[in-house]
Amino acid sequence: MQRAVSMVAYLGLRLQALPSALGRPLSCAQDVLRRTPLYDFHLAHGGKMVAFAGWSLPVQYRDSHVASHLHTRRHCSLFDVSHMLQTKILGCDRVKLMESLVVGDIAELRPNQGTLSLFTNEAGGILDDLIVTSTSEGYLYVVSNAGCWDKDLALMQGKVRELQNMGSDVSLEVVDNGLLALQGPTAAQVLQAGVADDLRKLPFMTSAVMEVFGVSGCRVTRCGYTGEDGVEISVPAAGAVHLATALLENPEVKLAGLAARDSLRLEAGLCLYGSDIDEHTTPVEGSLSWTLGKRRRTAMDFPGASVILPQLKGKVQRRRVGLMCEGAPMRAHSPILNMEGTMIGTVTSGCPSPCLKKNVAMGYVPCEYSRPGTPLLVEVRRKQQMAVVSKMPFVTTNYYTLK
Repeated sequence: MQRAVSMVAYLGLRLQALPSALGRPLSCAQDVLRRTPLYDFHLAHGGKMVAFAGWSLPVQYRDSHVASHLHTRRHCSLFDVSHMLQTKILGCDRVKLMESLVVGDIAELRPNQGTLSLFTNEAGGILDDLIVTSTSEGYLYVVSNAGCWDKDLALMQGKVRELQNMGSDVSLEVVDNGLLALQGPTAAQVLQAGVADDLRKLPFMTSAVMEVFGVSGCRVTRCGYTGEDGVEISVPAAGAVHLATALLENPEVKLAGLAARDSLRLEAGLCLYGSDIDEHTTPVEGSLSWTLGKRRRTAMDFPGASVILPQLKGKVQRRRVGLMCEGAPMRAHSPILNMEGTMIGTVTSGCPSPCLKKNVAMGYVPCEYSRPGTPLLVEVRRKQQMAVVSKMPFVTTNYYTLK
């Protein structure tokens, strides 16, 4: 799900190098960057700050990017994702509003259940990806990308006004909370020490409001963007530092930044908005057909349905695929060629996989080249090298589901 300012340029460099290509140095217009409630906390813990989507955020801490990545896979890491746009949609017509903008079946969500969905336009393009949760408190809790903050907010506010003018009962509030992501196989064990709720009863893509390490009013959602078990905690801004400090007291927990977050999501086969998907990509092209609700497909009542639904029957020119290769890392914008040397597509994200010790990437190719195992060529540094279409995720995901 991250994010409109791409980190892939960094991750195409040697993993030991500090990313000059990731965001801008903070000497540039530092005063105009937004700061999360944890800004001073990051500095105190050795965070190397960069400009990202209009925010000052840590790209990494004292540990190397690779060390942070592997720690997340083996233990758990704490990420500050407070730059994400958090909103509440309230009123009797909240579902009507959301379903007028996204492709998912929001009406079928059970209380406190969430889903990944997509804002689409009438041409079928993806405006953003987002998580929508139908809360037991009677509102929709929405988390969308920082890089699309202004666009997403204008989209939702415009639809609110439109429906209100038609007499609908709906409103929107921006949630001014921090957002912390605790990710990794021991995340639930760490968090359980600070909550009264039994986290074994909180499966993937469900949420609950609870007190967390003494901070009341936190919404804990079993989700994340690393492929691991974990949670995202929407915490009142005044309690964010206290909560982060409490979590960090457990030796299982280390801080991690944008660089590890990006390589983790790529290993998990998850899209970076603005690179792997955008307004010129449809859900079918982006291999995200599963986000299209069955009832919504039948009703054909979401933006771009007339373009997207025929593509489900095979009428699509290209698809997002995974790629794996040895040698030099594949990078965004690297040309993809068939075995005859004809350019057929482009890499959208790429990095060396710390877990697999191989280079992984995503890109778009014509459907006839999208089958796993298909040999292709990728041009890196003006040299062609062998690549193979690979199934995603590259690394097995470990989401917590009730058996």
